[in-house]
Amino acid sequence: MSTGAAVKGAAGDVSSDGHSNTTQEQAPRKGLCSVRHGLALILQLCNFSIYTQQMNLSIAITAMVNSTVAPSQPNASTEMPLTHPQDPWNSSLKESKAGAPAYDWSPEIQGILLSSLNYGSFVAPIPTGYVAGICGAKYVVGTGLLASSVLTLFIPLAADAGVALLIVLRVIQGIAQVMVLTGQYSIWVKWAPPLERSQLTSIAGSGSMLGTFIVLLTGGLICQDIGWPYVFYIFGGIGCACCLLWFPLVYNDPGNHPFISAGEKRYITCSLAQQDCSPGWTLPLKAMILSLPLWAIVVSYFCEYWLLYTIMSYTPTYISSVLQTNLRDSGILSALPFVVGCVCIILSGLLADFLLSRRVLRLVTIRKLFTAIGVVFPSGVLVALHWVRSSHSTTMVFLVLSSAFSSLCEAGVLVNFLDIAPRYAGFLKGLMQIFAHIAGAISPTVAGVLINQDPEVGWRNMFLLAAAVNISGLVFYLIFGRAEVQDWARERRFTHL
Repeated sequence: MSTGAAVKGAAGDVSSDGHSNTTQEQAPRKGLCSVRHGLALILQLCNFSIYTQQMNLSIAITAMVNSTVAPSQPNASTEMPLTHPQDPWNSSLKESKAGAPAYDWSPEIQGILLSSLNYGSFVAPIPTGYVAGICGAKYVVGTGLLASSVLTLFIPLAADAGVALLIVLRVIQGIAQVMVLTGQYSIWVKWAPPLERSQLTSIAGSGSMLGTFIVLLTGGLICQDIGWPYVFYIFGGIGCACCLLWFPLVYNDPGNHPFISAGEKRYITCSLAQQDCSPGWTLPLKAMILSLPLWAIVVSYFCEYWLLYTIMSYTPTYISSVLQTNLRDSGILSALPFVVGCVCIILSGLLADFLLSRRVLRLVTIRKLFTAIGVVFPSGVLVALHWVRSSHSTTMVFLVLSSAFSSLCEAGVLVNFLDIAPRYAGFLKGLMQIFAHIAGAISPTVAGVLINQDPEVGWRNMFLLAAAVNISGLVFYLIFGRAEVQDWARERRFTHL
């Protein structure tokens, strides 16, 4: 770890009070021409692939389900489902490609299938983050991306074999995806200067919204024109192709990268010199458990992802059933909120770094302000959806606004763990992912039960519950959230338990 003169020459450090310290050392290469921004774009592509694989079932399930099959034929598949001529839900199925099977899955089963991606994810985040932090994220992330992509290709076969096998496959796939979503944050500990942390992580994270947008935009067309199995074949193949970029171009730290310039390498190293980012094999677990700033992030993560997984899982179904659109239009309309969210994620990261570098606001204020806006406004417009559902245009405007404002959290609480404990970034991201997956396992299942009980009031109750959970997490974060490096995350307080 660099000390002494190296520390004095550090560029763009963030002081303990949350303000940036500007020094003579400047970034030699800015924008997308730098290697670190190129790395952010590669991670954006990886996140794009992972989220297309997470969302493909959400759009394909509207074509996979045949609600008219007799209950005595569980998991039955038909070549051409029987439909009522005035049933808009089944008319969308009728438009789908002939020859693609349809299944008799109740709303409860659909909720379980949509949640199953998170069932096994509880066991993976902490080990993944810990191993990535110690050994490097290159092979952890790459292996997870390859495994998830290959399993995506087998989803149509698993669906034909039965619900049980499909659930098992998605559980394993969820574990593989955790390796990507958790492990990648260990890379930024070595690659992201403090003044660029928000923008780099936001560029990479925007791949999630971009992937969701593309799969929803094209998924309905694919299901309708060539059959729903190709949703899984196409996006699984794209993920496999991403691996061809990942393994030869990504390195764990700037020092080992063969193409980085000496000036950029020096800039990154000096920027990070004052931070204690070196990983350790032991963890201050007791101090972590007693840390209210850490718990503020954990609780907020759970609440944020409760709303996120609800929206991601049920937006296509909501638009298809409540707005009564066909399969193609449902996919296109479902995609609109996410393309806006993709742009807003990048802009929020740039704005957060601008406010920090110009000392307009303290770092802790930026994190809390962006989080508050990203929670209050989406919760309000989602609750209002029930009363504007008669207007298609108003409903879509509300969904777009919800996605746009929610994206601000990417530069708020969702990156805050890198501020309070950069040396444990991999482990902490794994911890956050556990709570995110707990929310992801519960929220779609609860939503399915609410909708099944009363299709009309169930949607209102689903949005009310998600908003209440989200607001409660915000209150806790505003009270206990911090942005300075915690004592237990400094090397001198490195203790055993």
